[in-house]
Amino acid sequence: IVQLSYFEQGHSNSLERLFVTGSQHLLVVLRLWFAGNMASDGSLGGFECVEDILEKHIPQDKLIHVKRVLYGLNQGKPVAPLPLDEGLISAAKDYNFDLKSFSFKAAPEQMRKPRVVRIGLIQNKIVLPTTAPYIEQAQALRERVGQMLDAAGQAGVKICCMQEAWHMPFAFCTREKQWCEFAESAETGETVQFCQQLARKWNMVIVAPILERDMAHGEVVWNTAVVIGNNGNIIGKHRKNHIPRVGDFNESTYYMEGNTGHPVFETAFGKIAVNICYGRHHPMNWQGFALNGAEIIFNPAATVGDLSEPLWPIEGRNAAIANTVFVASINRVGTESFPNEFTSGDGKPAHKDFGHFYGSSYVAAPDGSRTPALARNKDGLLVADVDLNLCRQTKDKWGFQMTARYDMYADLLQRYVSPDFKPQIIRDPCI
Repeated sequence: IVQLSYFEQGHSNSLERLFVTGSQHLLVVLRLWFAGNMASDGSLGGFECVEDILEKHIPQDKLIHVKRVLYGLNQGKPVAPLPLDEGLISAAKDYNFDLKSFSFKAAPEQMRKPRVVRIGLIQNKIVLPTTAPYIEQAQALRERVGQMLDAAGQAGVKICCMQEAWHMPFAFCTREKQWCEFAESAETGETVQFCQQLARKWNMVIVAPILERDMAHGEVVWNTAVVIGNNGNIIGKHRKNHIPRVGDFNESTYYMEGNTGHPVFETAFGKIAVNICYGRHHPMNWQGFALNGAEIIFNPAATVGDLSEPLWPIEGRNAAIANTVFVASINRVGTESFPNEFTSGDGKPAHKDFGHFYGSSYVAAPDGSRTPALARNKDGLLVADVDLNLCRQTKDKWGFQMTARYDMYADLLQRYVSPDFKPQIIRDPCI
């Protein structure tokens, strides 16, 4: 920390010492520094994202090494920026949302043409306070997200995904059941119909994570992602596989684990899957989608800084590497305050907010490269060109699927789920 302080005052030698001790040392120092400099506006010491801090404080000749470690290389180079129309950039400023764009390359092939798909990730705050009438809250969110969906369409995005339960405040901390009013049919709900109209308008697949009301089965509530085709048709849906019971995430008060397995949706633009929020902490959940043939796995989430921020940039990237897929990680933004205080049995005093949803949405590729993130404290649209040929090329290079031992894993799991399972522990006879 003293070294970083020296660096802030212009002593470049302190930065060189940090690199001598390795990039992990730098990350630890930065993490401690950020923890003491969280601004009330959700920024990191006045910066919108980690990348802005790095750009500000690390000389360019050193920054290239930091970025290589933190973001990897795509075809031997940093993930390239993707030029967008000046009108879009101007619109993002006018509508006050972060707009970033990147392009992932694959090596040229003789037998296959490039399979470039433009994807979009949308993160947003709630628009009205949680005390506003529910109908007005929902309408305001549709109008706000609609602005960014239109921008995505104008940018040529062909598959766009929003954050978890984007059509409502993330009220699942409160354990109050009136918030279930936001639940709607995954087939005929107002939010779904809204997305269908925009899908048709822009010839765009839209992944719409909602709170679902299952009208055919006793009006049970689920945490669901609806996949809408580029013709406005509903391709299918996936229900969240893993439900958190940690901190203020009291979600099992509202819905339980999903029953749709690990579906992969074959769209006009590629095979996609949706690993909703907490499922990213379960490596085998990612693997389930990959085994079924996913090329892009979207991870719409709603998670807060105090709980998961150090994990966020690692998990999506690691999943992309381990499963040889593209991963698009989308997180909610802002601090949402609710009318009544609540507690969660964790020793904390009663409070009215979940904490800060830190945005920071990004895309990671199967070769381990990734984009910088969207802002931590601002609505945003991230646009990325992904060449799906990179999936097979990376499989051929690393051979993860070829060298996997699925039969051995299956045998272990079959024994593990048995009530009489005995762990394979070889005890030191000298103990």
